[in-house]
Amino acid sequence: MTRTLPLRKSIRFTEDRELLHRTLDEAHVAHLGLVVDGEPRVLPMFHVRVGERVYVHGSTGGRFALHGRDAELRLCLSVTVVDGLVLAKSQFNHSANYRSVIAHGIARVVTDPAERDLAFAAFMDKVAVGRSTDSRPPSPKELAQTVLLALDLDEVTVKARAGGPVNEPEDVDLPYWSGVVPLVTTRLAAVSETGEEPPAYLAATPWHHPATMTGTRLRLEALHPGHAADLFEAGADPEVWPWLSTPQPNTVEEMAAIIDGAIADQERVAWAQIDLATGRAVGTTSYYQVDPRNRAVAIGYTWLGKPWWRRGFNAESKLLMLSRAFDELGALKVTWHTDNRNTRSQQAIERLGAKLEGVIRHHRVRPDGTLRDTYWYGMTADEWPEARTRLEG
Repeated sequence: MTRTLPLRKSIRFTEDRELLHRTLDEAHVAHLGLVVDGEPRVLPMFHVRVGERVYVHGSTGGRFALHGRDAELRLCLSVTVVDGLVLAKSQFNHSANYRSVIAHGIARVVTDPAERDLAFAAFMDKVAVGRSTDSRPPSPKELAQTVLLALDLDEVTVKARAGGPVNEPEDVDLPYWSGVVPLVTTRLAAVSETGEEPPAYLAATPWHHPATMTGTRLRLEALHPGHAADLFEAGADPEVWPWLSTPQPNTVEEMAAIIDGAIADQERVAWAQIDLATGRAVGTTSYYQVDPRNRAVAIGYTWLGKPWWRRGFNAESKLLMLSRAFDELGALKVTWHTDNRNTRSQQAIERLGAKLEGVIRHHRVRPDGTLRDTYWYGMTADEWPEARTRLEG
C-alpha cells in the first residue's frame, strides 16, 4: 500500500515484526487519527496488542464510537517510543533515537464476548502482569457504556533510529560536545491508596517488594504517606535525628515529604515500623542498594522514636529483615553503613553479628555541613545462622 511506504529517511524503515510488536507493547499511549464531519481528529488512547491486532476502547458516547455507528471507521493509529536525544556538532544534525509505528485500516467494533473478554484482560495485564485476575471484571452496565475497537496490523509502517550523532566531515573538529542522552520510562514504587501492602506483581523484582513482616512486638509494613502523623509524633525527640541523612521535620507536612522521597527512591524499599500494642507507626527502616544480580542488599534509613529504644524493637526489626534477605530472597551479603560518630548505631550493628569491613572517608556531607566518614559493616550468608540464633534469643 502506498500510504505505508515512507517518503523520507527510508533507511529507517523496517519490516521487523518483532520490533513492531515490542514498540506497541512498550508504548502506553496511541494517537488515533480520523476524520469526523470533514474535520480531522486526533485522540490519545490507551491501547493493547493481542497477536496481530490492536485494541482501543472508549465511551459509547465518544466521537469515534458515534462516528463508527454511522460510517466506515477508517483510522490511522500511531505510537512512538523515544529512546534518546542525539546531540551533534551542528544544530541541523541533532536528532533522536526512537521507534515508531503507524497503522492504517478500518476499525471493527468488537461484539464477540470471548474476544471482548480477552482484550480487556490484556489491557489489565499490560498495566501490570497478573492484574486481570486481581481486580473486578467489568459489569454488564460498564460493558454497555464501552465500545471496543479492533484494528488489524495489515498496513503498517515501522521506523527506527539508533546510534550516535552523524557529524558532517567539516564539523568533526569543532569544539562542541556530541553524543546521546538516553531516555527511559521508569515505574516508581507503588503507593497504596489505603496503606495496604502493594501486590508483589507491581514490584520490579521480589527484592523490591515491601512485603509485610510481623514479629511479636512490631510489624513492618510498606511506608505510606498515611504514616506521616504517627511518625512526626514518634520522632518528636531531637535525639532521634543527629545521625540521619535528613534533618528533623518541623511539621507533619515535612515528614510527609520525607516519606514521599523514600517511596520515590528506586534503590530503596521502605517500611514503617508499627508497634503492635498500639497499631501506630513508631519509626522507619529500609532496604537500599538493592542488587538482585549479585544477591546483595543494604539495611538502613532506620530510626525509632525514643520511647521505643532498648525495648527489643530494633533487634526484632533486623531479625525480620535479615530473615527475608537470607532465607526468602537468597541473599549472599547484607551490609550496613553508619556515621563514624554514631557509636550507638555501631554497637547495635555489631550486636547483630555484622563485621566492620572498612571506613569510607568523607563519604557524605551531613545536614549540618560537616563531612562524614562512614563505617561499612557486612554479614554473609555463612554468618547468618549464628546471627539468627543470637537474635532469636
